Amino acid sequence: MSETPPNTLQYRFDGPEDAPVLILGPSLGTTWHMWDRQVPELAQQWRVFRYDLPGHGGAPAYPAASVADLAARLLATLDGVGVQRFGYAGCAFGGAVGVELALRHPERVASLALIAASPRFGTADEFRQRGVIVRTNGLDPIARTSPDRWFTGGFAAAQPAITEWAVQMVRTTDPGCYIAACEALAAFDVRAEIGLVGAPTLVLVGSDDQVTGPAEARTLVAGIPDARLAVVPGASHLVPVEQPAAVTDLLVRHFSTAWQPAYDSGTGHVAVPGIPVRAVPITPQQPEQPQSPSQQFQQAPQPIAIAEIAPAPVPEAPRALGRPDPYEAGLKVRREVLGDAHVDRALVQADDFSGDFQEFVTRYAWGEIWDRPGLDRRSRSCVTLTALVAGGHLEELAFHTRAALRNGLTPDEIKEVLLQAAVYCGVPAAGSAFRVAQQVIREETTPTE
Repeated sequence: MSETPPNTLQYRFDGPEDAPVLILGPSLGTTWHMWDRQVPELAQQWRVFRYDLPGHGGAPAYPAASVADLAARLLATLDGVGVQRFGYAGCAFGGAVGVELALRHPERVASLALIAASPRFGTADEFRQRGVIVRTNGLDPIARTSPDRWFTGGFAAAQPAITEWAVQMVRTTDPGCYIAACEALAAFDVRAEIGLVGAPTLVLVGSDDQVTGPAEARTLVAGIPDARLAVVPGASHLVPVEQPAAVTDLLVRHFSTAWQPAYDSGTGHVAVPGIPVRAVPITPQQPEQPQSPSQQFQQAPQPIAIAEIAPAPVPEAPRALGRPDPYEAGLKVRREVLGDAHVDRALVQADDFSGDFQEFVTRYAWGEIWDRPGLDRRSRSCVTLTALVAGGHLEELAFHTRAALRNGLTPDEIKEVLLQAAVYCGVPAAGSAFRVAQQVIREETTPTE
């Protein structure tokens, strides 16, 4: 266990001190205990390093702004304990960290396993909406519905202790850190870069995963040059918890046989061997009797089909020349603030008459003004709401009330902005604004069961 300064992560080691290091990365809302059933066998061959996300599992609540920030904290933690090269297995959010490490620091990643992962997790709107729900209602609505996302119905019904453990794990997470992680996943998108991952990679997914399922897994396998796919029957999103023996067996086989040699100090490269296309049946071992509620992962052995898919061509990285056009930066900010659905709708509806105006708004309002560093987005939302009240632009006010929630304003803070506007913009204008904002806030902050 460790003491945790702000630029590092809470961690623990298991296994022999002289063994190669294998890192296990957790999913959003979980702790390192999600890997409890894998550790005894993995620790026979590797020095297993587990970490908690900020604000998870009692870790200090230092929110991380992005997946890259989390990866940097992990590397700082590893540097502090003298670990330079390692294998890495990560589930969901932990998988995103693994991809980030493999892309930005390939010399340190000897082998990679991506579990319930994706080059882009859902849509940015979904994760920002989840952040709005947590900011308004706390983590209880997310905690109560987590078993539905994480486990198959049969497993949840047969394992009530694990289901309750999962709910409590989310419920005790720091809300600010959870919201920051949602923002990080909203911004995570490596679809254009995934072909640059050079580490030998196992992509593992539950057959019944409704969050990041087999389709996302196949996208990873088709894009990563040295990758193979394992689909675990009878498992959902937290497949290491639901099918622990199968996952342990797959990880042992992968990291025992696919450990890339260190980079040559002269060239900075290693040769990556070609991959034959074949199918390998695997029968997982029977799990041991559990010792605690968080370890009650009892499953009957089932055959696992591993299919290896031929690598896709590696795309060339784009070159940036001169000062970038603010349009692309503006489009990114516009999507982050207003949401993909709103922006897509506006762009699709644009024609020869209105297209130039949409381009103008994206380039100058969003690329030049909203992207300026002088004010944060919360402040810009306050200014925008006030201006829209003054102008009586109620349709735009609805859009920007949603944006204000995504930018971190609470309903109470929006109320204060509108009360302030009532003094300086007029009571009738503010009254209309309150009706619009009230409806939007009700829609955006009501948890979906």
